[in-house]
Amino acid sequence: MKNVDRKDIKSLTLSQLKEEMEALGEKSFRAGQLYEWMHGKLAEGYEEMTNIPRRLAEQCALRFEYTTLKTVQMQESRLDGTRKYLFALPDGNLVESVWMRYKHGNAVCISSQVGCRMGCRFCASTLDGLERNLLPSEMLEQIYAITRQTGERVSNVVVMGTGEPMDNFDNLLQFIMLLTDENGLHISQRNITVSTCGIVPRMYQLADRQLQITLALSLHAATDEKRRELMPVADRYSLQELMEACTYYFEKTGRRITFEYSLVKDVNDTNEDVVQLTKLIKGLNCHVNLIPVNPIRERDYVQSERHAVESFKNKLEKNGINVTIRREMGRDIDGACGQLRRRYIE
Repeated sequence: MKNVDRKDIKSLTLSQLKEEMEALGEKSFRAGQLYEWMHGKLAEGYEEMTNIPRRLAEQCALRFEYTTLKTVQMQESRLDGTRKYLFALPDGNLVESVWMRYKHGNAVCISSQVGCRMGCRFCASTLDGLERNLLPSEMLEQIYAITRQTGERVSNVVVMGTGEPMDNFDNLLQFIMLLTDENGLHISQRNITVSTCGIVPRMYQLADRQLQITLALSLHAATDEKRRELMPVADRYSLQELMEACTYYFEKTGRRITFEYSLVKDVNDTNEDVVQLTKLIKGLNCHVNLIPVNPIRERDYVQSERHAVESFKNKLEKNGINVTIRREMGRDIDGACGQLRRRYIE
């Protein structure tokens, strides 16, 4: 029978694990051994832990959940080797992750929730609403499972898959702590990007933590009116409030903000949009990431033409704004957030 009160062992920090071991009457070094197996050697279960006494392994199995994910589907792009994974969580829910190979190292884009309640109009992840938040272990395990399968180290992590990370704030912070811990994968905070559609109070809270991660704001429009058409969150927080939060984040952390801007044909890719965007972000220490929108069949948004994307970029650059066009990866494999999960469920 499943014990509903069992703690999730992979979501515990090393100091929390030491407390648990002491409560079991064990020496504290056992916590270090367990932690290394879980977060250093990426063990899939207690049976792999060769230096843990059997009675302790049995006690742990009774007392703690041990989260691992099962690969339901994996698609590999013939264009660039990008891999899209569909993982089953212990409760049967499904999440997606993407593994991308770059010259500077491997990046994994993970999900932070099952589904999403933010309702952004051009996103497949949000079509069925929010099912639940992911635990820190379930976020980590997406990276661990991919590392085990590829046999290659992950050097960059992007929390930009399904879900709004700021809507799962406490678990997100715990996940970052575990991911960057020197006793685990020890990924640098500077190599972690967290995306948000703009939950202003959480942006301030995150800034106050003074982490060295990159905050990526899904902007997608330069006026409140247009942003409200694309993103329901804009009904709650104005662009002025957002820009003030971005300024505060930079002042607190010294980390420049990335603005994600999905270009939708004839919606937000006009010359007027360039002028408005320049006015909005001029003077902020920031970087604009232009994203040709991923068409999803449930919506009628069309990707901007290549020349329109290039022209948009050039005009921003002329105005002194730091800008790149996101390299499209895995377009032949349900690359957009939420597509693979949705097809599989259907």
